[in-house]
Amino acid sequence: MASHFRMSNIFIKHNTAQNTRIFHCASRDLFNFSVSFDVNFTTSIFVDYNCAYSIQSNLTSLSGPIIVLSQNTKRESGKKVQIDNITAGKTVADVIRTCLGPRSMLKMLMDPMGGIVLTNDGNAILREITVQHPAAKSMIEISRTQDEEVGDGTTSVIILAGEVLAVSEPFLQQQMHPTLIISAYRQALEDAVTILRDQISTPVDVNDRSQLLSIIKSCLGTKFVNRWSEQACQIALDAVSTVVVDENGRREIDIKRYAKVEKVPGGTMEDSCVLRGVMLNKDVTHPKMRRHIVKPRILLLDCNLEYKKGESQTNIEIMKEEDFTRILELEEEYVQKTCEDIIRVKPDVVFTEKGVSDLAQHYLVKAGITAIRRVRKSDNNRIARASGATIVNRTDEIREEDIGTKAGLFEIKKIGDEYFCFVVECEDPKACTILLRGASKDVLNEVERNLQDAMNVTRNVLLEPKLVPGGGAAEMALAYALAEKAKSLTGVTQAPYRAIAQALEVIPRTLAQNCGATVIRTLTALRAKHATGGTTWGINGETGELADMKDLGIWDPLAVKLQVLKTAVETAILLLRIDDIVSGSKKKGGDSSAPAPGGAADQEAMRE
Repeated sequence: MASHFRMSNIFIKHNTAQNTRIFHCASRDLFNFSVSFDVNFTTSIFVDYNCAYSIQSNLTSLSGPIIVLSQNTKRESGKKVQIDNITAGKTVADVIRTCLGPRSMLKMLMDPMGGIVLTNDGNAILREITVQHPAAKSMIEISRTQDEEVGDGTTSVIILAGEVLAVSEPFLQQQMHPTLIISAYRQALEDAVTILRDQISTPVDVNDRSQLLSIIKSCLGTKFVNRWSEQACQIALDAVSTVVVDENGRREIDIKRYAKVEKVPGGTMEDSCVLRGVMLNKDVTHPKMRRHIVKPRILLLDCNLEYKKGESQTNIEIMKEEDFTRILELEEEYVQKTCEDIIRVKPDVVFTEKGVSDLAQHYLVKAGITAIRRVRKSDNNRIARASGATIVNRTDEIREEDIGTKAGLFEIKKIGDEYFCFVVECEDPKACTILLRGASKDVLNEVERNLQDAMNVTRNVLLEPKLVPGGGAAEMALAYALAEKAKSLTGVTQAPYRAIAQALEVIPRTLAQNCGATVIRTLTALRAKHATGGTTWGINGETGELADMKDLGIWDPLAVKLQVLKTAVETAILLLRIDDIVSGSKKKGGDSSAPAPGGAADQEAMRE
């Protein structure tokens, strides 16, 4: 009785009838031969089993690798991923490194539609850039978060995050575990926030207008609008002060909803101003309506001043000729009734979010009422807040208290080729419009971005009235304090803790680089100043020389600096925790499961 095991061209014959001395041969050695041969041996059942098991295990080990991921999927893992993430972060930071400080450069970007963006705002630049690497996408996301949260510091946060990643690279090269680096970074972040809040920051009086203007000026000093900084500071402060609402001890400042920026190309920047009220790009619906009304009574509607149309296709069956006439009469009666409801409360101006039919215009003109139609919902809300009116949904529910009487003037003006409606000179308006004039749309877009930053800075100071010195002074003071504290630490976490202090110096270093100063000499002198207790000393971004920020009047809101610090370090921690990237390529039409000839699928995956 014989049993056979075969693989490729190797044949092993086990014959129990004969005695042979081949007893303890490892099948692994047998398989090194590439010729056919016969092996005969007599052993116990135990040996038979072991031989069979040994051969079976080798058959398994010689089979191909088990493929879990699809062929189009690319996977990277280990230290290579962490190094790649750090490189991606540093690359994004290098893109906007030259956009920091008053001597910053502008970037010109073309969007997919062919439009041009000219800006040095970190968020605006990164928003237009399309990146492939997932870590680079995370870096761009933190710039957007910074812009939404505090409105300023979008460039600083990217540069700092890139530097925190860069200083962690040597530790990974030395085989230090990312968890140890992360724990040191977390400890450094907690200490930095405490030092910044308790030792470096100073309180500010929000009722002191000159001090608030100096804070806004230090924000606008690094922007394109720097040439008109005096006027821009006044505009930002007036706009934010207008929309402040104090209710039940809670302060609300909603710039996005109630401080609207209207850009009108033409004129000069000096013509820009803050209107104590609302401005709309609308004209009256009928040429005979009044265009200039002092102390107007304003009615706001959210309904049609025309006959009601069916939601979808409507069929009406008419039996007699008079029925059609009656339908038309009913429509006219409905419009007449709605107009009578409006005329009853004697308003001077009616704003509606829907349409106004010709018949309704006729009735309103006869009553001496001006009508503006198809107003945006957001504009209607602003008018309501500025004039004290209430938006009404049905004309039969209008009451006297719904009429707005706080506006001082309603007028229609022509600016350039467009007609604009002004509701201005309001008593204590809680909404405003910023009218921007300038040479071109590109200039106006950049000025609007700069003004948004300035208004956000003002809002931050009003909500949390604490300041830290600008010009890299706060970062340098933090770096010195953390470096001193690192001396008291023991163990492997000391070096990563000190690395955070080293990374914070990137802000003053970049400021010095961007204005052409001698970086090493300037930074060494600045370290010496801070070692002797000069915590408010930083770099004058115009000249590159050392200066006391207290004397120059350059201050940043504490809220902005805290957000920059937290976002940058936490993003670096997040990226350091990644040790595996699995990316699947999209199907390129047809059956993507079939492998492309010549390894083309693998090349395509690598390119992705």
